[in-house]
Amino acid sequence: MYTFLVLVEILVCFLLIVVVLMQSSKGGGLAGTFGGSNFGTVFGVRRTADFLTRATTILATTFIVLSLLINFFFLPGKGKAASESIIQTGQTSVPPAQIPAQPNPAPASQK
Repeated sequence: MYTFLVLVEILVCFLLIVVVLMQSSKGGGLAGTFGGSNFGTVFGVRRTADFLTRATTILATTFIVLSLLINFFFLPGKGKAASESIIQTGQTSVPPAQIPAQPNPAPASQK
């Protein structure tokens, strides 16, 4: 279920990116680059703007709801006892790090 929701979240993310880029701006947006002028004639100019605005709202809401759902209910590690840090346990000193013994370097050969 977790993997399925993450895949749906990624799909919604890509669709949201495409829909936002398809909206016209002053320069025509991505719609003008890929021949989106034909897209406007299918629905009409006014209905295209309404459709893209509504699609953006629906996809953004879906994205937020799925993000919260995954985070609250399916995030791995929730509900398990977390390991405490040294500060939380109240220890005042940290055990010294064990440094491996290094061999003495060979004496320089005399000439």
